[in-house]
Amino acid sequence: MTRQSDRYASLRVLIVDDLPFARQLIRSMLQQMGILKIVEASSGQDALNHLSENPVDLLICDWHMPGMSGLEVLIEVRQQACYAALPVLMVTAELKTAQIQDAIRAGVTSYVAKPFRPEILKAHIESCLAR
Repeated sequence: MTRQSDRYASLRVLIVDDLPFARQLIRSMLQQMGILKIVEASSGQDALNHLSENPVDLLICDWHMPGMSGLEVLIEVRQQACYAALPVLMVTAELKTAQIQDAIRAGVTSYVAKPFRPEILKAHIESCLAR
């Protein structure tokens, strides 16, 4: 039987958040799941620059960042044919219904509210990867 960590070992994940602590928290959860190919970006533009040259299997993105919001990153990603089906997990403190609907319309795969418990984040990551 394949262990979960073996199943995820080859996955590449990009974490986008302007807060180093938030990126480290998510990185730690991914590592506990056996995901070791993790890249971080501190801005939406850095994330898009990375994606233009390096494919990933999952994008985890904060909503509120200076310069370019996570929603803008999501919209840009969905406009690229090669990333039309990329699982995108939005992690944010934004809980307004209109904004959640905007993310859904833009093609977000899943949505986690900050602050989150590690098991909630893990469940959303697994859900994204199962699609």
